[in-house]
Amino acid sequence: MRWFGLRYPETVFRSPLSLSRLLHRRPHLQVKLSTMGAAGVLTVNTTERLAALRDLMKQKSVQAFIVPSEDQHSSEYLAHCDERRAYISGFNGSAGCAIVTLDKAFLFTDGRYFLQAEKQLDQNWTLMKQGLPDVPTWQDFLHKNLEPSTRIGIDPTLISAVDAESLTKQLTSKKSELISITKNLVDAVWADRPQRPKNPIFHLDEKYSGQTHTDKIGKVRDELAKKKAKAVVVTMLDEVAWLFNLRGSDIDYNPVFFAYAVVTTDSVALFVESEQLDEVARKALGSSVTIKPYTAFFDYIKTLPGTLDLNDQSKVLLGDKASLAIAEAIGQDKCTIVRSPLADLKAIKNEIELEGFRQCHIRDGAALAKYFSWLEEQLNNGVELNESQGADKLEEFRSQLDLFKGLSFTTISSTGPNGAIIHYSPDPADCAIIKKDQIYLCDSGAQFLDGTTDTTRTWHFGTPTDEEKRAFTRVLQGHIAIDTAVFPEGTTGYVIDSWARRALWQDGLDYRHGTGHGVGHFLNVHEGPHGIGVRIAYNAAALKAGMTVSNEPGYYADGRFGIRIENIVLVCEVKTPNNFGDKGYLGFEHVTLSPMHKKLIDTSLISADEKKWLNEYHAETLSKVSPLLQNDLRALEWLKRECSPL
Repeated sequence: MRWFGLRYPETVFRSPLSLSRLLHRRPHLQVKLSTMGAAGVLTVNTTERLAALRDLMKQKSVQAFIVPSEDQHSSEYLAHCDERRAYISGFNGSAGCAIVTLDKAFLFTDGRYFLQAEKQLDQNWTLMKQGLPDVPTWQDFLHKNLEPSTRIGIDPTLISAVDAESLTKQLTSKKSELISITKNLVDAVWADRPQRPKNPIFHLDEKYSGQTHTDKIGKVRDELAKKKAKAVVVTMLDEVAWLFNLRGSDIDYNPVFFAYAVVTTDSVALFVESEQLDEVARKALGSSVTIKPYTAFFDYIKTLPGTLDLNDQSKVLLGDKASLAIAEAIGQDKCTIVRSPLADLKAIKNEIELEGFRQCHIRDGAALAKYFSWLEEQLNNGVELNESQGADKLEEFRSQLDLFKGLSFTTISSTGPNGAIIHYSPDPADCAIIKKDQIYLCDSGAQFLDGTTDTTRTWHFGTPTDEEKRAFTRVLQGHIAIDTAVFPEGTTGYVIDSWARRALWQDGLDYRHGTGHGVGHFLNVHEGPHGIGVRIAYNAAALKAGMTVSNEPGYYADGRFGIRIENIVLVCEVKTPNNFGDKGYLGFEHVTLSPMHKKLIDTSLISADEKKWLNEYHAETLSKVSPLLQNDLRALEWLKRECSPL
């Protein structure tokens, strides 16, 4: 199959479309489909896995073992070989932590995954619904719920130095302790664990990135000077990819590759398997970047204190996601842990990147129009389609677009009750039929050379109920409230999150996920440090002009339906009649262009200003997307109808 224009082994799959096509040609292949959500809701029997893990725990004299979601780079989404928590628990959502004791097993996750986890966990597991009253975080659980003097096993490459320090302090009063285990115990019981991928890496031309890697390195060195540091260790995969204008495919849907980097005041080292770099990428890096093997990273950073002449006033910068193993290799007294300066630099897009977001969303809007008009026609004609077939068709339309390089996550194509599973995605072998008389929620996105898309639309191809219409309208009102927000510079997404919930709260409704996440430029669809949500971490990073963020309030009626409306917006400067405090004011520019379903709107609830916003949004969508649909009369007529004034 092909992914990002390169050829990879046919047993590694990146999307339902590619999977279904290959299975049709070669049905004998045994395959695995990695998702960024729930591929169906199958339950795995974990009895033998847990028994084997507990045997090893006894050998290591630990009474508990922590299995986090993340890999050694603190990645949110993983290569198959790093899906340890999914393997040991059977739960494959993107967020969660497993804690296994000698007689119990606990899975901690947030509200996005409550329904999915309930369906996937077997009888061996207790689901801990983080965020609900009286449910501790997994960190608090260790010192509040485990017995005193507990030895808690950890893989030091998978836990951040920040978390390890905090946990150690909390455990002291209980006389419990963290025990570093160099060979991960889950790996030891995972007999058929996949190999770590080493896929080709290519250069992203400056006509898309808008900046050379040497310019970016210069900005990183400026940050070193500001912080009086001698070096920065780059551990996050998307930060490495961004810094060097390189892209890969070692993790499904995320155009990244396994690598570390170290930038000092006068040298740059990139730790990557050199055979992965194609000729153009090697040439683009030039002689200023030293290429070293990925496996040489830890030996190299152990030498930093000696080679850089570190002291109390001048240390090595580590991002707050860096692992305990990295901090210990350098020497914790030789490190300063801060929010990664590269995260802040990467989050603010340059003008070429911003224009790329605008253009790729116009093209993406054309694919969505083709899909939704096709789906409506099929259902009206009585054609039976399941959720996976719908996702495949949408990918087919996207794959025809210029600069398309693949999906940005597994398509959430969900009908009726499945829409209430927030990160659901259909299992091609066993999923629901899309029904005209049910709400259909589709959350999907793509990777393009000039940007990344992520759009959610909610449709009803029959006759919606009054309850569905009222809930949809409340979600739409929250979406409009964020889209039209104006706020002073220095404001965080934590502060404005409630604006998206106000209309829902009026009806006693809410949702258990954030309102918005940062979006990478032809990079990870989820990007920090900023976002819009109730997580206190979002109060640490102010929204700034040039940032990209999603706007996606929702509502989910468990077991019946789900509603979400998502656009990508760019943070931009706004001219206001006044400028109190000389702060300057910001707002949002939406770039996603796909109609909101007017059939689901209760017009008695919306204000004149909200109606005006909707009509103007639809007029803009029609104006920008319709030129791309001149050869598809069905999609064009559908778009005209859906974008007509309310």
